[in-house]
Amino acid sequence: MTDWRIFNFDTVESTNDTAKEYSRTATDNFVITADKQTAGRGRRGRRWVSLDGNLFCSIGLKFELKHLGKLVLLSSLSLLQAIKNLKPDADVKLKWPNDVLLNGAKVSGMLLEKGADDFMIVGIGVNIKQSPVGAQMLYKTTSLYTAGIHTDKENFLNLLLQKLSENLDLLQKDPDFVRFKWLEYAKGLNEEIVVCQDNVKKMGIFTGIDENAALLLNTEQGLIKILVGDVFYMSDEND
Repeated sequence: MTDWRIFNFDTVESTNDTAKEYSRTATDNFVITADKQTAGRGRRGRRWVSLDGNLFCSIGLKFELKHLGKLVLLSSLSLLQAIKNLKPDADVKLKWPNDVLLNGAKVSGMLLEKGADDFMIVGIGVNIKQSPVGAQMLYKTTSLYTAGIHTDKENFLNLLLQKLSENLDLLQKDPDFVRFKWLEYAKGLNEEIVVCQDNVKKMGIFTGIDENAALLLNTEQGLIKILVGDVFYMSDEND
């Protein structure tokens, strides 16, 4: 089981930036948390809205860069399992590449960045008490509280780290474990989806992910692998 050194701050600009700085001198796995972020950011340079009572943390751990895709899957899977631990019948799905959906809406965000030496930084935000709203939001959002899951950020972080530790141990025993486990909870598998890459849209059937966590999309032109993009579900448009 992995041990974690946890450091909590009242306010930081970004837990990821603080974690990257700390990784320069760190020797063991660690976690940076903050009650407030003034410059939180999400994937692809988007702003992460940091609301009171929610979890903002960055996990620093040693992980081979060439297996970054596995860490992406592992982290989102651990988030899902932490929610399931609190409410086993919760409607939780995984959305490629690293989002967790609760009742069809986004409940968390993630940003992976390279730290010093062989450290990877996994920045995670979870809507514990409330969720951001507004026209600037790319997807529908929700919170654990809205879904009737009552917890606090400290308790949820402990659950998340427990699940992450268990999954890291399983990954060492079976390198393919995380891919197949992630697919069990994948939203839209074997259904038609749209992947947006800047101004380009690609449509096809989501058939799975490869060993490096690339999305496999079966298009009219054939099977393609997608490393970066925003996924939208055709089934959502028909609701």
